[in-house]
Parts: sequence; C-alpha cells; structure tokens
Amino acid sequence: MASFGEDALEYHRSGRPGKLEVNGTKPFITQRDLSLAYTPGVAEPCRQIYQDTQLVYDYTIKGNLVAVATNGSAVLGLGNIGPFAAKPVMEGKAILFKRFADIDVFDLEINAHDPDQFIATVKSLEPTFGGINLEDIKAPDSFYIEENLKKSMKIPVFHDDQHGTAIITSAALLNALKVAKKSIETVKIVYCGAGAAAIACAKLHLTLGVRPEHLIMCDRKGVIYQGRKENMNPYKALFASSTTARTLEEAIKDADVFIGLSVKGAFSVSMLQSMANNPIVFALANPDPEIEYNEAINARPDVIIATGRSDYPNQVNNVLGFPFIFRGALDVRATDINETMKIAAVEALVKLASEEVPHTVLRAYGLKKLSFGRDYLIPKPFDHRVLFWVSPAVAQAAMDTGVARKDINLETYKDSLEQRMGISREIIRYSIQKAKINPKSLVFPEGDNPKILNACQILIEEGIANPILIGSVDKINKKIRELGLELANVPIIDPLNCDKLDHYTQRLFILRQRKGMTLNQAKQSVLDPTIFALLMVELGQADGMVAGVSQNYPNVIRSALQIIGTKADIACAFGVYLMLFKHRVYFFADTTVNIEPTAETLANIAIESATLAKRLDIIPRIAMLSFSNFGSVKHPLCDRVKNAVKLVKMKQPDLIIDGEMQANTAVNPSLVAEHYPFSEIKGNANILIFPDLQSGNIAYKLLHELGGAEAIGPILLGMKKPIHILQRGCEINTIVNMSAMAVLDAQDLENNA
Repeated sequence: MASFGEDALEYHRSGRPGKLEVNGTKPFITQRDLSLAYTPGVAEPCRQIYQDTQLVYDYTIKGNLVAVATNGSAVLGLGNIGPFAAKPVMEGKAILFKRFADIDVFDLEINAHDPDQFIATVKSLEPTFGGINLEDIKAPDSFYIEENLKKSMKIPVFHDDQHGTAIITSAALLNALKVAKKSIETVKIVYCGAGAAAIACAKLHLTLGVRPEHLIMCDRKGVIYQGRKENMNPYKALFASSTTARTLEEAIKDADVFIGLSVKGAFSVSMLQSMANNPIVFALANPDPEIEYNEAINARPDVIIATGRSDYPNQVNNVLGFPFIFRGALDVRATDINETMKIAAVEALVKLASEEVPHTVLRAYGLKKLSFGRDYLIPKPFDHRVLFWVSPAVAQAAMDTGVARKDINLETYKDSLEQRMGISREIIRYSIQKAKINPKSLVFPEGDNPKILNACQILIEEGIANPILIGSVDKINKKIRELGLELANVPIIDPLNCDKLDHYTQRLFILRQRKGMTLNQAKQSVLDPTIFALLMVELGQADGMVAGVSQNYPNVIRSALQIIGTKADIACAFGVYLMLFKHRVYFFADTTVNIEPTAETLANIAIESATLAKRLDIIPRIAMLSFSNFGSVKHPLCDRVKNAVKLVKMKQPDLIIDGEMQANTAVNPSLVAEHYPFSEIKGNANILIFPDLQSGNIAYKLLHELGGAEAIGPILLGMKKPIHILQRGCEINTIVNMSAMAVLDAQDLENNA
C-alpha cells in the first residue's frame, strides 16, 4: 500500500533522523561530573587499563557493545545495494539487540567490497567492541570474512545470516522430528538454496546427527552433485552429493525434510505430495515463502510446516537467537562463539518449547492455549523467557569450553538478566495484543482528521479495533483518498443525514431536560460530532469513544460526564498517565480532572488506578503523596491524604498502600529503609496518587519533557463506559495506544456484565 511506504519514510526521517542516538549513563551536570568524566578524572581508568587491558571491560562500554558490520552486498531481499542504503537495516538490527537483550550497538557500514579490505577494517576496531555481528554480506565472501576474523580476533565474531538461521532452524527441526516421530540419523533432508544460511544450516544439522549421505543441497541450477562444475565454490563443494537426482523435483521425492532458503514459489504442491509421510517443510523465504502455508496444509494435512512469517504458526525468526547468544557471550567475556555454544542455544530453545506457555505470552499473541506440537515447534519471538533460557545456556557453554574469560554464577546471572530488562517496554505491546483478542467498535468524532484516519488504518491492519468515523461522508472520503489509505469498509456516519437522529435527539433531551436543556437545544446539540458519538456509546451503538486530538480537553470531558456519567460506586472521573522509564513504569493520578479532590475522591482514584495496574499484570503498590511524611507536618491538606489511605484500607484491605508521604519517600528504598522501615511499600511504589490536580499535572509534564519518560495517556477512568480523551495535537501512536486502552475497557465491561 502506497501510504505504508510513505509512513515508513516518515518514521525514519521525522524528528531526529534515523532510529538511534547515544546517551550518557553517568551524571554529567556539575563541574565535578565533568572532572570525573573527562580530564583529569578520566586519566585514572586509562592508567589502569594500560597496566591490564582486560580492565577495559570494567571501566568502559566495551563489554556491552557490539558492532553490526556490513558492506551492503546482500541486504534482506534487496540484494547488493551498498553500504549507504544498508544503514537503515543495520540501525534496525541495533534496535533488536537493545530491545531483546539490552545490548548497545554501533552500526558499521563499510565501503569495502574487497573481502580483505573489509577484514582489515573490522579487525582494527577490536579495542572498541565486545563482539562483531556480521550482517548482509554476500556468499561466498561472508564465509571467507568470518573465517579470517574469527582466527585473528579475540572477541566473538558471528555472521547472523548463517548461524542465527542455523540455530533457530535446528531447534525447530529437532522438535519437528519429535512430532513426526522420526530420527535425525535416518531422515532424508533436502535444501533449496545454497547461500550462507543454507550452508550454515546444513553444517549444524550434520553436527546434530544428520548423515551426509541423507543430505542433498540444491541451488538455482539444480542439485549440487559430485563432479558438477557450473556455478560452484569450495563451500558448496562440501555438500556435493553422489545422488543421480539433478533437479529439486527429483531430489525431494520420498524426502522427510525440505528446508527452503531461496525464493517464493520454488517449492510446488506436487513436490510436497511426493514427500514421505508427516513431511517437514521449512519454507523460510521472506517475505513470501517457497510454498504458501495454506496451500501446503490443504495439499498435505500431515505436513509440519514452518515459515519466516509472523502470521502463521512456527515462525523461524533470527531474533530468537542473536540477541541472547551475544548476551551470554558478552557476559562471560567470551573470545568466540563456538559450536558448543551454538548447540547450547539450540537445546535451550528445544527445551523451552516443551514448557508450559505462561499466560503473559498467550495474552501477548491473543491466544487462549498454546502447547508443544505441530503448530508450536519453537518459542514465539516475543516470549520473554527466551533471554533467561538461551543466554545462561550460552554462557555456561562458553565457560565449559574455555572461551570465557570470566566465570559467573548462573543463578545470580539469571536474576541480573531480570533486573536488566525490566517491564516498562512491554506495557504498550501487551495492551495492544490483549485488545486484539476481542476487538471492539470505537467511534471517532473527528472523522476527517488525518491523524485519526492514519490511526484507524493501523487499528484495522493490526486487528485492534473496529473504527466508526463521524463527519461529512464526502469530506472524509476525500481525505482518505488524499492520504492513500484503505478504509473502504469503515462506517462513516454524518449526523445531518443519520436516520437515527430523532432517536438520538430524544435521548439527549431525556438526559438533559432537567439540567436546563430544551428540545430545540437538544436538536442543535446532537449535530455536534462529539455529542453524537457519545450518544452512540450511551445507546450501545458503539463500545467506546476516542476523541480530543483537535479539541479542548475540558469541553470533551464535560460532554462525556453529562451524557455517559461516572460509575455509581465511584462518582468521579479522573485521568491516569503511564510514565514509562527504562526499567520502571509508574501510574500518575489524577493528572487531568479533579482540581481539589476530597479524601473520598482520592480513595476512589487509588482503587481504580490499582484496578488498571492489575489489568496490565502489574501488582499495585500505591503511595498517597503529600508534602508531609507520616505526620511530620500537621495540616488539613495532609490530613485529607491520610484519611484517603484509611478509606482505601476499609474498602480494599488487601491493597498495598501507604501515606501520606513525600514523593522521594515513595520511590527511594534506601531512604525508607533508613528512616521509615515501617512503610508498607518500602520506597517501591508504582502508583503515585497526587493530592491535587496542579501537582499531578506539573509532575507528569516535567518528567515527560525533562526526565525522558514516555507518557501514555491520559487514560480516563471512572466512567460508566469506555471514553478516552486525547491531548490536543497528540501523535498517531498515542491515538492507537489509547484506542487499545478503550478496547480493554470495553472487554472488561463485557466480562463483568
């Protein structure tokens, strides 16, 4: 779709161009900070490292820094596009390292198509990096480059296109053989493709037990056989077979396993039908596999199939490997990633797939059940457990084989991995995935707003919600065409031409007739898109409403309170912001509605905020904030907060809550341990209830602007039905995130009905 391409370009060029930046990890504010970070303080670690170069790991980033290096000669499905055009891909690889394993990356696009020049360049950078990830280099140069760098460098060198694919494919193969009840020593296996990935797969599969005489490799010229001269190289020659077969079609007959690392359409239905019973087919060409998943299933119901696609079962994705392999290797300061470490990664993935899948993973993928079998051979790419299985296994293998320069305690190491990754980055993804389980209809009164329309496109493509647009049909359709969007199936309702207008008018009049509204005023008001949208929700014509991107927040919430109203047991609405930091998430409330809340209102805000946290699988720990610490100041404002705590304990005694307390007492465990050891939350609060609107609003905006926190919200709580009001001018991603929250609200309302 044309708009997706433009979205991709805008994604990369908007704001700070590209996808990466470098941030400091130490304070750098005072003159003393400057002296410690640079001259004269920096001389001290320099002297220490000069005496012992291994201390570079203690005093610098080297131990957590990987180079993603390429010359751009074989980029994704784009071919030899060169180092400049390869840079966006390498930046993307860097994000994957950071996201999945908290590994920092410098991407190196090297303008060197001569392999020896490339080798010399990378080798000279060994003092900088803890590891080298070779990427998107054409075969056979990639083999030559990796072999020479591994010989000459004392840090891990890993060509992911080869070994990452081989590791994930091997794990899937071993488990597929279990399902098929076949032995790796007896199966006949055919490879379609003879590039870097295919050759690495074949090598590892031989190590795991496949017999050479049972292995046939094909390239675009056909079977690689003994004596073939055309289109050969020493790496292909290692897999030259004595078979009489000369084509893939001939080779695949009665084969047990097909592994495709080639191009779309290379494997036909007739080829599949000629295979042995319970055939194993790994059609891994991206984005389109050698044979379509549904086509294969329809042709052979007994097929066990994996692809590289996320929309089918058994996705073979290298992200299951390289971040965690490097994490384990870096943490023991390995000099190499050897075969034993690779096999350890394979075995960890094999074992993890047999474990019971936790609810958090099921929810992330919108699934109710998932267990080892034909449709679940390897863990899902976003399974957070992969880090805790693969990295320790790789680290242990490095120690066992003598390539580790640092010994670690594995139990302590697993705990450190948990602390390193944190949970804040999962919040958005979790909300969206849970929303996709049961999408709901959401009405958008700003139907012709470009941001709303772009957000609706994402909501539809991702299956998050079913949008309804309010406004002029002609105007909205014109805007859709201008933006190049595909929203033909999205309902558009113009209040002026709605056949339910009288019904909506009567309903509005009934709701507001004793609040000073006349019937004529109701007839005029119902034409307002926001009023109309709210009435749709109130009458059950939509499950929720998202509005405010081009409107004044107080005006929208006033209308929402008048038409939808608050929950009977809460009697107040309020706004919560999720403040996301690298390793922590905080809930800030109330940030948008109640100017001077009473103790009863503060208590309700705390209880509803806790419910939101639980919905996101977070155990709530509530701090009721004030300028006093546990009675240190006598003032009516402090008493109000203290009384709110008592009310919460009366209503929900199991909630972890304490106060009144100052903000630093809420989030500083050391301070609490020293001065307030009796505190229930021990300085580890994740829900901060502010005593008034001024403090809450100021706090979240300062942290967002100056503290680097990502703010999601405001999430409007306390309403009878799902209503979320955006901050004016918010970005498309915010609209999508808030829409997901509205769907979660609607799901809860349905479940509790």
